[in-house]
Amino acid sequence: MQREKSNIHDVARKAGVSSATVSRVLAGNGSVNAELRGRVLDAVEVLNYQPNRVAQSLRVQRSSTIGLIIPDIQNALFLSLVRAVEDCAYAHQLTVMLCNTDDKPEKELSYLGIMRAQQAAGLIVVPTHPKDSDMLSPVREAGIPIVLVDREISGFEADTVIVDNSYGAQIAVSHLIAMGYRRIAVLAGPQELTPGRKRLQGYYNAHREAALEPLPELARVGTFKRDSGYDLTHQLMSLPRPPDAIFASNNLMALGSLRALHERGSRIPDEVALVSFDDMPWAEDLNPPLTVVAQPSYEMGQQALELLLHRIKSPDASYRKVILQPQLIIRQSSGMPGH
Repeated sequence: MQREKSNIHDVARKAGVSSATVSRVLAGNGSVNAELRGRVLDAVEVLNYQPNRVAQSLRVQRSSTIGLIIPDIQNALFLSLVRAVEDCAYAHQLTVMLCNTDDKPEKELSYLGIMRAQQAAGLIVVPTHPKDSDMLSPVREAGIPIVLVDREISGFEADTVIVDNSYGAQIAVSHLIAMGYRRIAVLAGPQELTPGRKRLQGYYNAHREAALEPLPELARVGTFKRDSGYDLTHQLMSLPRPPDAIFASNNLMALGSLRALHERGSRIPDEVALVSFDDMPWAEDLNPPLTVVAQPSYEMGQQALELLLHRIKSPDASYRKVILQPQLIIRQSSGMPGH
């Protein structure tokens, strides 16, 4: 009976390394240390592995293009991040290919396939789902380094840049509590995503810190989209006892909430205060100017590109997580003390 041929994953398991490391050793990449290289070559000999030389040749022909995969090009947060990545990539003579997934896994999978076909030098990804490891792992095993931004993925260790979402939400809600508001609603994002889950956690942390009991009917979970903020705000303001303040978990939900409040004739902040996670270029021009938790979105893009460059240069370095701090910017929408 003919023995089944070994593949690169068999070699990686035998050597106790990643498939990407095996690829680099077979390609003659000098960045792999001597100990790892020896383990890989021993595994190749034991398993009698015969690499596909055509495929190997393709793998080492990396382009000067990096992929940037984001969920929503209409979100001002990601526009700033895109600008930062492009600025920094240009300075390093790299080209950025921008991909917009609309938070749809099938679009993300399609773009990842394109990035592999293009032999991208690396990827910066805002994942669509916390279980995206099934889609991203084959890309990394093909030798393409990946940096995650804004969201983390369960079971997928990678260089990551995130904002302290829990702290940002907590300082926003704590501000409302300090202003005298007690029936504070939250427009939460999807709980399977890091920002949605952590910002809701921060909402509860602020109540706990102030020894206040959060009201279950005031916590609404949506989709991080404008229509979601609009619909949920109408639901909240239709309650027998509506909230006296609303914390929107991102800028698009805040815009939807603002529209709903204006339609209902609710006076902001006299009847209901509004605070948003995420600043916007036009936040000061809204009626009234919007109190926000501002994310350092440009810095997020800079840090992501720096991590990617480091990963390309040192593929076997330890993974790093950068956690950036948001800032509360107080404007008129959150009212006056005691309102």
